[in-house]
Amino acid sequence: MIHRINNSAVFNPIRRFAIAIFFFSALLSGCNVPQPDVETADMEPTVSSENLMATAQSEIAASMPTAVPPTPTQSASETPAEPTPDPNLPPPVLPEIFTSELLNPRDVPHTYEPDVCRFLKNRWDSGKAAPGTVVMVIMYHSIVSGDESAVRYDNQVSSEKHNQTMENLKAQGFEAIDMNQFANFMLNNDYIPERSALIISDDRHHEGYWRDHFKPYFEKYGWRVVNAWISAPDTTADLWAGNQKVDQEGYVDHQAHGVVHNINMNDSSTDEFIYGELQGSVDKITEYFGERPIGIIWPGGNFGFRPIEIAKETGYKVGFTVNPRGPVMYNWIPLLDEDDPTRPSFLKDGNQDPLFVIPRYWNTDASQHIDTVRQIGKAAQDYIYANRETEITYYNRICEPKLGPLR
Repeated sequence: MIHRINNSAVFNPIRRFAIAIFFFSALLSGCNVPQPDVETADMEPTVSSENLMATAQSEIAASMPTAVPPTPTQSASETPAEPTPDPNLPPPVLPEIFTSELLNPRDVPHTYEPDVCRFLKNRWDSGKAAPGTVVMVIMYHSIVSGDESAVRYDNQVSSEKHNQTMENLKAQGFEAIDMNQFANFMLNNDYIPERSALIISDDRHHEGYWRDHFKPYFEKYGWRVVNAWISAPDTTADLWAGNQKVDQEGYVDHQAHGVVHNINMNDSSTDEFIYGELQGSVDKITEYFGERPIGIIWPGGNFGFRPIEIAKETGYKVGFTVNPRGPVMYNWIPLLDEDDPTRPSFLKDGNQDPLFVIPRYWNTDASQHIDTVRQIGKAAQDYIYANRETEITYYNRICEPKLGPLR
């Protein structure tokens, strides 16, 4: 508090005190100071200098405002303490899952992390992937050299179109990741670039295919490509050797695409067959490439409850369909809950474990969807940050006792 001093209240006693000092000094020094007329009959009684000074000091003290000692909260050097959260307060209502009108209306985002506290910690801990980080998964089957006139089959794409897709990805700020990065992101929200692409080329290909179409992007941008490898018994020695070479050079990441392959896995398959496809892939890929696969790219895009459960049992972390439903984010995968008569070839996947029915864009039109993926990621980021305070408040009240504070 600032106290204002009344100048007129203080001035008179100060002046009287100064006058007293002046006269007292003059008497001691013998200065020529006007004196009262000693013969005046009505002279006031003489006042001693000591009494005059004491009176002035007393009046000055009385006129000054009384000082009030500051309370602890008034200290300028002290920062007010943060209010202690009341554990009895109810938690705030968490926001609904982010949705986008850029998806097909039938393709609904699904979550897969059942523990809300674990999800929030993975989202908001430091060092994790930024909110709105999005992955565009792209499926290739075959690339033929030349322009579109060289294409002979529906699942083929020309090298000209492939190169355009890769450069368009780069131009819009995407970076390619490998299967380990992808799985760790999907499971734990581990850091990856905010716009990422997982490029998967299905089936067996010779060394020249990888060298011609994908090695240039490894050399320019450090991008790896995933090979959905068929561990077929008739694989020739030179095919194994060529793929071992590109794997060792670091730009091809081999993952599982079955053994027999052309007989798809589903809930009608025998356990013996499903184990043969899944464990058989693990055994061969580990033997030839020295690393256990964690991704199963379902042959023919087929899947089922039992194949998925056996895939988990045999060590897989993620699985991929051929359904081009959209991009994916941490704890966010668009799936189909009801049969869609407009897309009868895309199996319904909404009642499956989302991590094992991850959608993929097709290489034939992937380039047309790059900007859509970018827009979805940006809108998700804006939505998540708009709800950040609510989510962190929820975490602090409900989750911190169990998982500790956010880092």
